[in-house]
Amino acid sequence: MAQVIDFEPKYITFDCYGTLTDFSNMTKLTREIYGDRLQGAELERFISLFSGYRFDECLGPYQPYRELLINAVRRTCTKTGVKFSEEEAEKFYLAVPTWGPHPDVAEGLRRLATKYKLVILSNASDEHIMQNVEKLGAPFHAVFTAQQTKAYKPMMQGFEYMFEKLGCEPEDCLHVSASFKHDILTVEAMGMKHKVFVNRKGTADPSRPDYDCYEVRDIGELATRLGL
Repeated sequence: MAQVIDFEPKYITFDCYGTLTDFSNMTKLTREIYGDRLQGAELERFISLFSGYRFDECLGPYQPYRELLINAVRRTCTKTGVKFSEEEAEKFYLAVPTWGPHPDVAEGLRRLATKYKLVILSNASDEHIMQNVEKLGAPFHAVFTAQQTKAYKPMMQGFEYMFEKLGCEPEDCLHVSASFKHDILTVEAMGMKHKVFVNRKGTADPSRPDYDCYEVRDIGELATRLGL
């Protein structure tokens, strides 16, 4: 039987891209753009490197999300010998706000919103985020972006900004993410006791059952384990 989450948070805080919004579209778009020049193992290497460079770009000084994506594409192209085109790279930035949620998200969030205040902290731009949030199908108490916090996760600065604006401490919240490296490891280091890993098989980080967090398959299961 799944473990009941015996905790009443002041807020349930969420990562957005990947956890709520279906960010596997980033891989699909990569295949569409570069599949005419790369095939098989070469294309898979490009996809893996692009993901790694996006993460690496999050670790430096703050830059607008458009620049982050373009720089990650440029570095990937340099590494793989593919001709870089800024026009092609910008397609990723322009596509992000068109992506909708995973199928389980709207119903699960609506159940959670009947009892809890829902909050998003996203590695997003202000220009994009509300277009993604509007597709989630549930009300949010607050939405914070990297543009507002001037830092990308996994940096602590964004979380510190969020907790300050909410007027709470990390231990008052339940944080939900499909990424250990972007979210869960950071909030653990900040003293957050209650964390939820959404194991979206094939698109999320690998499961880490030895780690101190709850694990759910989807947002509906999260609502059920909170008694909703």
